Amino acid sequence: MNKKYFVKLTSEERSYLEKLVSSGNNPARKLRRARILLKSDSSEGGPNWTSEAICEALDVHFATVTNVRKAFAEGGLEKALNRKKPEREYEHRLDGNAEAHLITLACSDAPEGYERWTLRLLQDRFVKLEIVKS
Repeated sequence: MNKKYFVKLTSEERSYLEKLVSSGNNPARKLRRARILLKSDSSEGGPNWTSEAICEALDVHFATVTNVRKAFAEGGLEKALNRKKPEREYEHRLDGNAEAHLITLACSDAPEGYERWTLRLLQDRFVKLEIVKS
């Protein structure tokens, strides 16, 4: 099968990836991506493995190999190795003070007739105590 995205590593990139893989002190996802890039290297002296061979050797899905190669081709080494930051920002409904109240409440005895606190009970109590509006 023809490769759509080519990986040509510089000697610095190759030595960085080899050091990364040999240290083993990084997240498994990052190490797996580094191994994929090393096996995909089509520069002079690089192994230039096919996607199928990489899938078999590293026990990864074909799409993973393609995605890593694509990320490298479009954004370079760091983009290929690291997770993408979430594009969405989540609104926090509770500040630190409200979180402290929540923990205190959840650790206290459950209301009469209940064995433990449920999320719905906690929600109702927070609204009743006017810590949150809804």
